[in-house]
Amino acid sequence: MTGHRIETRGLIDRSRPLSFRFDGKTYHGVQGDTVASALLASGVRIFGRSFKYHRPRGVWGAWFDDPNAVVDIEFGGIAYPNCQATTTQLIEGMVVRSVNAWPTAQRDLKGVLDFAHRFLPAGFYYKTFMWPNWHLFEPIIRRMAGIGTLSADVQDNFEATILHDHCETLVIGGGPAGLMAARTAAKAGKSVLMIDDHPEFGGSSYRYPNDTADAPSYWVDEQLYAIEDAGGRVLSNTSAIGVYDHQAISILTDRGVGVAPVVRKLRPENVIVATGAVDRPITFSNNDRPGVMSLDAGAEFLARYGILVGRRIAILTNRPDAANVAAQLENAGANVDLLDPKSGAAKTIGAQAIKGLQLSGQTHACDTILASAGLTPLVHLWRHAGGKLDWDDGRQTFVPSTGPDWMRVIGAANGTFERDALEEEARSAALNAPSPKRRIYSIPPLLPDTSNTEGRQWIDFQHDVTLKDVALAHRENMVSVEHLKRYTTLGMAGDQGKTSNIAGLAAMAELKGQKIPEVGTTTFRPPFVPVPLEAYRGAHRDTQVAPLKRLTLEPEHRALGAALGEYGGWLRPAWYGEDDEKSAVTRECLMARSAAAIMDGSALGAIEVIGPDARAFVNFIYYNTMSNLKPGRIRYGFVLTEGGLVFDDGVMACVDDTRFIISCSSSHADAVMAHLEHWRQDSFDPYRVHIHDASQNWSTVTIAGPKARAIVEELAVLDTLEEFAHMSLRLGAFEGAPARVARVSFTGDTSFEISVPNNAVSGLWQRAIAVGKPHGAGPVGAEALIALRAEKGYILVGKDTEGETMPHDLGFGAPRLRKSAAFVGDRSLHTDNANREDRKQLVGLSVDNGEPLLPVGAHIVTGQGSDRRSLGYVTSSHDSVALERPIALALVTGGLAAMGEKVEISHMGSSRHATITSSCAFDIEGVRIDA
Repeated sequence: MTGHRIETRGLIDRSRPLSFRFDGKTYHGVQGDTVASALLASGVRIFGRSFKYHRPRGVWGAWFDDPNAVVDIEFGGIAYPNCQATTTQLIEGMVVRSVNAWPTAQRDLKGVLDFAHRFLPAGFYYKTFMWPNWHLFEPIIRRMAGIGTLSADVQDNFEATILHDHCETLVIGGGPAGLMAARTAAKAGKSVLMIDDHPEFGGSSYRYPNDTADAPSYWVDEQLYAIEDAGGRVLSNTSAIGVYDHQAISILTDRGVGVAPVVRKLRPENVIVATGAVDRPITFSNNDRPGVMSLDAGAEFLARYGILVGRRIAILTNRPDAANVAAQLENAGANVDLLDPKSGAAKTIGAQAIKGLQLSGQTHACDTILASAGLTPLVHLWRHAGGKLDWDDGRQTFVPSTGPDWMRVIGAANGTFERDALEEEARSAALNAPSPKRRIYSIPPLLPDTSNTEGRQWIDFQHDVTLKDVALAHRENMVSVEHLKRYTTLGMAGDQGKTSNIAGLAAMAELKGQKIPEVGTTTFRPPFVPVPLEAYRGAHRDTQVAPLKRLTLEPEHRALGAALGEYGGWLRPAWYGEDDEKSAVTRECLMARSAAAIMDGSALGAIEVIGPDARAFVNFIYYNTMSNLKPGRIRYGFVLTEGGLVFDDGVMACVDDTRFIISCSSSHADAVMAHLEHWRQDSFDPYRVHIHDASQNWSTVTIAGPKARAIVEELAVLDTLEEFAHMSLRLGAFEGAPARVARVSFTGDTSFEISVPNNAVSGLWQRAIAVGKPHGAGPVGAEALIALRAEKGYILVGKDTEGETMPHDLGFGAPRLRKSAAFVGDRSLHTDNANREDRKQLVGLSVDNGEPLLPVGAHIVTGQGSDRRSLGYVTSSHDSVALERPIALALVTGGLAAMGEKVEISHMGSSRHATITSSCAFDIEGVRIDA
């Protein structure tokens, strides 16, 4: 047995034994263990298999720096995939399974892949599977990809608690440096919050105790008492996962498997980063074998969990404090060889277990190798905040340089590895005093030797990236570190390069004949550590992040048997009655075309623009000319982005020379409001233009169809409907409440939109239903409305447009040629891109009688074989009740000039044909709209 528990060591509670299962066998641990420490104490060395070659993997590090020990866990009937065994606290009864291995990590049948490693170098899939067709191999490769298993059962009972917190000083890291800084800041009267990701504070105090202090636990308790006595707060099991704009920091309290996490968001005035440093591996032949661990891991497992990781231990490192670790291990009962890694090439002996280390031709018998090529400061949060890095030759690593004045990095995270230098650094950070000069620290370089080609030397353990893979990437001209990362997947493992990046950069630098800082680093992005998905599934989800807007008439719709659905953020009737959707929509479309549709149009935005400069403002906002719109008239128009793209469409009514009402798409109302406010503040006198969103104050009942005029006359909202032309606005009243009546149509039939204050709309709706019934009219939902508008070729922005659509692509080209006044997006409409002949344009598609509906998303294609390409795609498709045939709208390259042409439609491997037609398929002459 290689690993065993030392009775007098550790922070664990031996009086509380725990049992669990791993790969089908029962094991035992104690309270305070992690999954990794309990397995190590039981003599388990192989925790899983590597991603590509399925090589056996054991633990490398003792905490989040470990890239190897990833496991799936089942507890309480819930599956938790891809948990780090080194950070997951052991719980009674949990079932643990190794990932990327079958049937077990010890005996993985896919391990035969390692014998084919010569044929599976970095990037092999990019080249090998291109012939004859990538899609032949893609399903197999995708099935083999990935680590861990997602449960088929979706758990809906875990939700993170989201809190907003505040403190003057946030100290990240509860090791010696963090404790000293938090104590000093709290004693100085500052509001302090100190966090640490371990269950116990103290950090490296346990594995590297200060000889002049009491037992580490007593010293740590003394610091914690002083901090809390001065009013400071401390949170254990808590990680800072990212630094964002405006000094925003998210911290996560992970309370273990089976308990929902807590996410705190705060913007502290000052942040002290004391996150420490991690060992980086030494690259030598077969340095990935189970039993090769970091120097700190050997010390940490002994100090924190009372585990001696081996009986015969070889220490291979350039660190000056290695003798300290060796002494601790020897004191615990191990035989230790302290070896110089610079003395020659090294190679492990043994396949699935370490039996020895060969160094300079000499064999050193051992069952465990503790290796370290130096310490890498954890500067991720510093980089999130925009801090810079410098390469320090003495420390052989990157250390913090210039950066934000509200953040200070101290301790090992700052490259300060000497305990006696921490206090001065911590005090200056806590009191915002000038930083002390960094002390001289020097270790001999111990970087990958690209000239040494003996065996496979591993850089990224989990993703199976070797020194030869880096050399191959260089030969393939992947000269950028970002290219290297993506070509080899180096640094993409669970530890996100914490252990592998320096070695990879050093190897690339040597191959390029450059220094490491000249090669640079990859981008540091949140999260700093893996975050359980339930942490993102907090209060800011579903209706809590996008509150569902409710119609005032919702009770009336429910009483009529409406099937309610979400449309553009509103809960709206999709159709009415007990029929299935298709039957209900067909019935409602027939009713709308033969009699009248009574619809709830309240979801449409109603934004009022008021003031002396209102007319000039709306003319600037709209693509169409609005400066000559007379009071009482309505005009359809587009709102564009600065890039000339269609942002929204809708109608605008002129009430008088200083008041306009913009009706925008229901799904875009909030965005249009923000757009208007942006330009009001940017280009106009805000005292002469005011914008008011009245969408929630008014409700609208729309009556559209051949019988609409007769129904509205009976409602008596207006004194008369004589000479009430299409695209006009009149003011009236309903039962004493003010009413606005707009003659606009989204169905292509005669239509009236009657808007009243919310408290009057229930009476208006009920009256309209009662009056309409004898005429054959009734309620119509959104699904029928969408089909009716498609018959007329009326667009839905975002559905019938895409991220490159401009107005002239939709057939509205006149304003860009004729409008002389400036408007948002005007210059962009005259660029080379805007005038391309191959722009996608809105057209209609028709199919032969008897053919089925064209699927939405189907592509219009041309060419054969390798010349086959897409010309566009179907955006809307419906069975037209009025025309008794399918209709469709599509965006097609050069479509407006291709009327009458037959095109090929391809979808999901099948092919058929359609004819390009006008986007308007129903009542092309527009007779019905003004009937």
